[in-house]
Amino acid sequence: MKIIFLNIIFFVSVPLLLAQKTQDSSSYSNNLKPDSTLQLKTVNNKTYDVDTTVFATSRDSIFLFVNKKQMEIYGEGILKYKQMKLESAAIYVDFQTSNVDAVGIPSDSIKGVFVNTPVLTEGQDVYQSFRMRYNFKTSQGIMAKVSTKDEEAIYAGEKIKKMDKETYFIKDGIYTTCDHNPPHYYFYSPQMKVIQNDQIIAKWVWLKFGGVPFPIPLPFAVFPIQSGRRSGIIPPIIGSSSNLGQSFTRFGYFWAISDYLDLNLTADYFTRGSFRLNSRFRYVKRYNYSGNVEGSYSVIKNGENTDPNFSRNVEWRFRWSHNQQINPTTNLAANLEFLSNNFFQSTSTNINDVLLNEIRSNATLFKRWEESGNSLSLSYSRRQVLQTGDVNETLPIITFSKAQDYPFRKSNSLNNPAWYELFGYNYSGQFQNVRNKTNGVIERRGGFLHTINASASPKIGHISITPNLAYQEKWYNKRISKRFAGLDISGKDSIVTEDKNEINFVRTFRLGLAASTKFYGIMQPNILGISAIRHTVLPTISYSFQPDFSKPFWGYYDSYKDSKGNEIRYDKFQREIYGGVGAGEQQSISLNIANIFEMKTQTDPTDTTSKEKKIQLLNLNAGISYNFAADSLKFSDLILNYRTQIGNLLNLSGSSSFTLYDYTKTASRINKFLISEGKGLLRLTSLSFSISTSLSGERLKSDDDSKALQNNSTDDEFILNGTQGSFYKGIYNTADADFTIPWDISLNYNYSLSRPTPLQSVSFSNISGSLNFNLTRNWKLAFTGSYDFNRKEFAAPQVRISRDLHAWILNFTWNPGGTLRGYFLEIRVKAPQLSDLKITKRDQFFNNK
Repeated sequence: MKIIFLNIIFFVSVPLLLAQKTQDSSSYSNNLKPDSTLQLKTVNNKTYDVDTTVFATSRDSIFLFVNKKQMEIYGEGILKYKQMKLESAAIYVDFQTSNVDAVGIPSDSIKGVFVNTPVLTEGQDVYQSFRMRYNFKTSQGIMAKVSTKDEEAIYAGEKIKKMDKETYFIKDGIYTTCDHNPPHYYFYSPQMKVIQNDQIIAKWVWLKFGGVPFPIPLPFAVFPIQSGRRSGIIPPIIGSSSNLGQSFTRFGYFWAISDYLDLNLTADYFTRGSFRLNSRFRYVKRYNYSGNVEGSYSVIKNGENTDPNFSRNVEWRFRWSHNQQINPTTNLAANLEFLSNNFFQSTSTNINDVLLNEIRSNATLFKRWEESGNSLSLSYSRRQVLQTGDVNETLPIITFSKAQDYPFRKSNSLNNPAWYELFGYNYSGQFQNVRNKTNGVIERRGGFLHTINASASPKIGHISITPNLAYQEKWYNKRISKRFAGLDISGKDSIVTEDKNEINFVRTFRLGLAASTKFYGIMQPNILGISAIRHTVLPTISYSFQPDFSKPFWGYYDSYKDSKGNEIRYDKFQREIYGGVGAGEQQSISLNIANIFEMKTQTDPTDTTSKEKKIQLLNLNAGISYNFAADSLKFSDLILNYRTQIGNLLNLSGSSSFTLYDYTKTASRINKFLISEGKGLLRLTSLSFSISTSLSGERLKSDDDSKALQNNSTDDEFILNGTQGSFYKGIYNTADADFTIPWDISLNYNYSLSRPTPLQSVSFSNISGSLNFNLTRNWKLAFTGSYDFNRKEFAAPQVRISRDLHAWILNFTWNPGGTLRGYFLEIRVKAPQLSDLKITKRDQFFNNK
């Protein structure tokens, strides 16, 4: 190999001539001459000198003509200058004009085929050409039969003229994102302009599939080849719907106003008269606020105007989301949504949206004082029931919270406080104004709620003692009044309930005392890789007392007499937003025992990097209480809760309840203990548990990891304070099939049993899950759904078939039964910049009408 390092300074020549050959290169000289058809213009009639080191290598020979300032490289030549690298069978360099000519040589084995053709590399850009002329000073060049790749965009042409580092003109050019040879699809244009990392502009564009052209060309087209946000037309999706007709959807314009603002406007049109207008405006200021405003207006027509079941529905939606950090202790968050009741059923293709029963909106302004820990919030909330149209609004909700305070604690006694210094309290106050609209009737309520919790936490040995007091005070401007108004048509009592406007105070309190401790036992088997097993027990016993606030002494209850002269007592504040007071005295003692079983594994003595692992085996909690104030059935049910996890394979959780009392045919509990009747200690009254597992095969190794399918995204994605958001996320808002995982399965089994008596029981049992597996490397089949063992029927089954078509992806989704039955077919380009190039077809998909 001959290697020459040339350091040519401006206007300085080197009296050196290298003319060495290791083989006869006359064949090169005879066949490789600079092509006169590839012409470069001299900029301003000025020549350029090399101003830095040029590296040249060859496997055959290198000629340097000093007087002419020219160099010829034969064999597998390589020429390097700054970030430019040129590889070719023959390279001709003219240092006076800075022009470089390169061409391949004829193949010895295949007639008409050239090998070692020019490959030009500039930074991350690589150009492959049959013949090339290039000026390494101006970065201009002309290339014949060339192809190159810019990120995911591939473009080629019969001839490319490189005007500068960013601009090219292509004759008979093609553009595609498919790297197969030949490409499965591409756009062809006789005249094409490429602006690197920006866009491709072409006129009279033909879309070809497998070499077959689409019959109608586009007069012009602009293809984005840059990543990130940019303004431009959003291409439409052409599809069809069995009830709406042929569709022309999501056609519009995306306007990237600035790095902090953008606007999206789209429209949908259906041939049977339906249409939809959509808009979205997003804004962001880093480290301060971000948000978006969305709106939609639709006119949906089902059937023809002359059809007896013809319908025309107007649906709309408005949504505003905002998040602002005003200062380190103050923030504003809002998520408001208003829409017509049938909006999702008429317009959405997302099954989760269709199944929504209600919409919730909220907005909160929150302020916290770090010195004291106190906080204040101002909120708005709204709940809309879609099926009935009922609306529940609360405006405003004002909440003030005072952090835990220890009034008797001294600053110098934190490590060893006196018993009275352990006394602490906290306070919270809230005001609400509620507006409820039910069946067209509007009702308004308001009130204040004050809550004070006080407690102390002294410790006696290993036992923590916690006396506590909870006090509540409710302020209302209304109460209800009931009176007997006679008998109705059916002969039943007619009771009239009226609102009374007056100021009232409802005061309640609860006293309590709790004791808790903690102990554990450890077993160290040191077998089977187990170092130790620990059982931790956390018992808690507590006592609470609340008087009977329904007694006349408190004045919270009133009464009226029915038609038989019986006095009926009622809570005067039962309709108010914070409710009234419960009837009856509450005095109970509760016992709760929490059990935690853990295991520690042994380290591998042969591996110095191995570490111990702690594994939680089982959480088991039990609780029961005794009500001293009850006249019968003083013991509550014994409640057991348990949860365990076996590695990453199996999760098990459940609960059970047991009663101490006997039963009859008509009553689930009578005031007789089972043990006194010779029926044992406990009786099962309810049981529920769930088991879930998830398994998958090992990810397949890919020849090109970049070919793995990614979640569908679009070019108008926008980073909001580090959070990536996208307005469009595919038809189903789900990820594409991952063909690199050969199979995966997830199962969830649920069982519940309600057993008031051994003679009466109601059970529910179902299994749900999903199964995904590759039929071949490019075919994937997915099943989701559930099976009800009681009804012996499937619920919400869905089948999805995906096909990797190299540059395309095919998704076919089928709902075989139910009100949401139907299918959806989608074929689209995988490349994000052309994700809107797709074909869709659906039939009654996600439509329950």
